[in-house]
Amino acid sequence: MKTTMLKQSKEIIGLVLVALFIYFFIFWDYKQFQSEFSIPQQWLNLNTIFLSIVIEAIPFILLGVFVSSLIQIFVSEETVKKYIPKNAVIAVIPAALLGAIFPVCECAIVPVVRRLIKKGMPLHVAFVFLACAPILNPVVAASTYFAFQSNPSILVGRMGLAFVLSMIIGLVIYLFFKNSNQLKLTSEELVGNEAQKQETTLQVNKWKATFYHASDEFFDMGKYLILGAFIASLFQTFLNREVLLSLGSNEFSSPLVMMGFAFVLSLCSEADAFVAASFGTTFAPGALLAFLVYGPMLDMKNTILLFAYFRTKFVLCFIIIVTAIVYFGVIIYQQFI
Repeated sequence: MKTTMLKQSKEIIGLVLVALFIYFFIFWDYKQFQSEFSIPQQWLNLNTIFLSIVIEAIPFILLGVFVSSLIQIFVSEETVKKYIPKNAVIAVIPAALLGAIFPVCECAIVPVVRRLIKKGMPLHVAFVFLACAPILNPVVAASTYFAFQSNPSILVGRMGLAFVLSMIIGLVIYLFFKNSNQLKLTSEELVGNEAQKQETTLQVNKWKATFYHASDEFFDMGKYLILGAFIASLFQTFLNREVLLSLGSNEFSSPLVMMGFAFVLSLCSEADAFVAASFGTTFAPGALLAFLVYGPMLDMKNTILLFAYFRTKFVLCFIIIVTAIVYFGVIIYQQFI
């Protein structure tokens, strides 16, 4: 009874907020408001950056939750287990290869990985896929090629490092966590609604169930996307970039600086190559590769989502593992370019 009332109150609040948003968007006179109240330019910039991040991410989040729902409804646990090699080490290779043909960016990858783990995919295999899919897919390869036509070694380096480092990340995760369950229980799972939903799926049309599941997951993840976008926009607005740019000349500090940029900027992996190209005269190729490899694996948006759906200790360890492996991988690679 309490759960039903809570759900209904959330739906009412959500509808009221949507109605307010539509009213302000259509009828509110922003020019008059701005003329009466002086808003600092920095806060206007923050608003623009925040909206751009959210608008850029929403289509990919929709893609991610829809794919997640298709997996939930149409893919059985037995199917997932059937196609994954029993050997934990060998299993990372098909996961990396799958990432090369799966067109999904980091905005959408977390719900997909979460669902695959629930369907029986080993933890370390799923995180190989999470690390490499936003980089290795054909759309990102094409955008990187066009952004760095004058320097094709960036494309080769980005794809090669992503493929190798994602497998190393998976093996290190397996070393520390084996196949332990690191997912957090959702409120629905705690009260047993998840099992009820699965039973309901059998009684209704599967495509209808897919859309119901996708809508639930989209609104569940939407609040974390908004939080991550807001934090990222705060950093982008108020962070003094001149201090960071001054560190760009050092071959050991510049990759770390660009990794920090990638985390804070939270760019979509389909577009980040063009931003990286704009830093080409300031940073060395190794630092640019650090930006292009680290950002799709870990940024502000997907970190918030990871903390929402995985245990805090695991996410913190994942952040440390990815940061260390990408940094040292880039440092080693740039000795050969």
